[in-house]
Amino acid sequence: MGSGTWSTDVYDAADRYRRATGASAFAYSDSGARRVHTALDPKGVGTRESRDSDEHPDSVAIAVLFDVTGSMGSVPRVLQQKLPQLLGLLLRKGYVTDPQILFGAIGDATCDRVPLQMGQFESDNRLDEDLGRFVLEGGGGGQMTESYELAMYFMSRHTSIDCLEKRNKRGYLFIIGDEQAYPKVKPNEVRAVIGDRLGEAIALRAIVDEVQRKYDTYYILPAGSSYAGNTAILDFWRDLLGQNVIALDDLDAVCETIALTIGLGEDRIDLDEGLADLGEVGSASASTVGTVGKALARIGGDRAPLAHGSGPADLAGPVSVERL
Repeated sequence: MGSGTWSTDVYDAADRYRRATGASAFAYSDSGARRVHTALDPKGVGTRESRDSDEHPDSVAIAVLFDVTGSMGSVPRVLQQKLPQLLGLLLRKGYVTDPQILFGAIGDATCDRVPLQMGQFESDNRLDEDLGRFVLEGGGGGQMTESYELAMYFMSRHTSIDCLEKRNKRGYLFIIGDEQAYPKVKPNEVRAVIGDRLGEAIALRAIVDEVQRKYDTYYILPAGSSYAGNTAILDFWRDLLGQNVIALDDLDAVCETIALTIGLGEDRIDLDEGLADLGEVGSASASTVGTVGKALARIGGDRAPLAHGSGPADLAGPVSVERL
């Protein structure tokens, strides 16, 4: 997947049509649907692919997975409204020449009817269409724990990305949530939700290490969620991801935060340059610029390279990572 080119004009036309007709950007969910849309069903999926093409010869895989339980159900609505800002910064400012973005949704495999939803890697306005197909279930188990580990398992074992396989360059994975992961990837949940048969459970730390060999992985805890600013949640994820944990004071700044994080990771900007870009493209208020600056102050500007000689053939085993 990943063909086509994003058009803000096409997005704006679709948005005007929805407003004129009273249609929802999330018509599938708002119609009362409580089953995963066939286009987003992870069960039986071989791989979601991010591929180079004549149109996009330097593809970079970017996955944005959001928790849709409880108070987090508003996240995809904010993402949908701010898609032009996200793509505008990535493309117009040259942070990434050929971004290919996958959206996914995370619930709780212990109790939700739709615990995992996974779109395709897209480069054009099908991103908007994918968002419109998500079920915003709003469930969850109420235990300060959701199935993030199941989503990371899918991203590690059911995606194939040319930026890694051809250029030894990891993609980007952003998880937007407000709770902890379960301690293990459970075989019964993997079989029920994804269809794979595991011989034994996978420890959380092991699946995090595995997915980090394919993606630079970030966790964003936004304001307005049930556990915003919760020290236990932040410490839990910092233990797993180190500095790649972002506490965000304003949910409306999530797209700008993702874009600047990628710009920093691609070494196209430093933080001051990125914040200036926000003002220049008119995508952010002064308060949003301040929020993004505060949130990213801890994120380093240099992206960790894969160890020398590592590549797709080495993904099954441990990969050491050197920091510049």
